[in-house]
Amino acid sequence: MADRGDAPAARNAVLDLGCGRGASSIFLHQEFDVQVWATDLWFSADERLTRIRDTGTENAVFPIHADARALPFAAGFFDAILSIDSFVYYGTDDLYLNYLARFVKPGGQIGIAGAGLVQEIDGPVPDHLKAWWEPSMACLHSAGWWRQHWERSTIAHVEVADTMTDGWKHWLEWQHTVAPGNRAEIDALATDQGRHLGYVRAVARRRPEVTLDEPITSIPVTYTKHPLHHS
Repeated sequence: MADRGDAPAARNAVLDLGCGRGASSIFLHQEFDVQVWATDLWFSADERLTRIRDTGTENAVFPIHADARALPFAAGFFDAILSIDSFVYYGTDDLYLNYLARFVKPGGQIGIAGAGLVQEIDGPVPDHLKAWWEPSMACLHSAGWWRQHWERSTIAHVEVADTMTDGWKHWLEWQHTVAPGNRAEIDALATDQGRHLGYVRAVARRRPEVTLDEPITSIPVTYTKHPLHHS
């Protein structure tokens, strides 16, 4: 039997939440030698697995089909949780960080990155954005908003919350590449010139001393039969 000291160090476990078709999950494993649970609701896990196998990473990248609000993982399973360009669709809920943080070890990191605002829009949407803006865009927020949103929960300490320099240019370049016919978004970005639109990121660490509330899945009740009384 091999001495326990000779055993290779276990890879860190990472949740790639809202991973889409899995490219980010494959990248994380190849660049950082971590195990990645590639989790998404909208894209097929079967198609994701084919892509993973084509890159030879099936022993370390695991495709999961799940809703971000109903994750099938044990508490404290992950060393880190990452979400790229999807967190805004569910993470703005005031209660979501409490739910998500239970899946990362105490002291583990939670990081998000994606499209957002350089500054909050307090009031009417600027005229040059109205042709593109729709009600669902209310999920877009600034780095400062995310810092406040997470810090006030006391669940995590925010280590980084900032805006990418010239992020709007990368956003615009991406649109020209993947959706050149999306004139409304392209025109909005080109006209805005980074005044409101850009890329933001936030990284926080779960506070080990904070006890998280367990999610409420059902309320136990006891029925006691009583005779009915009529007046």
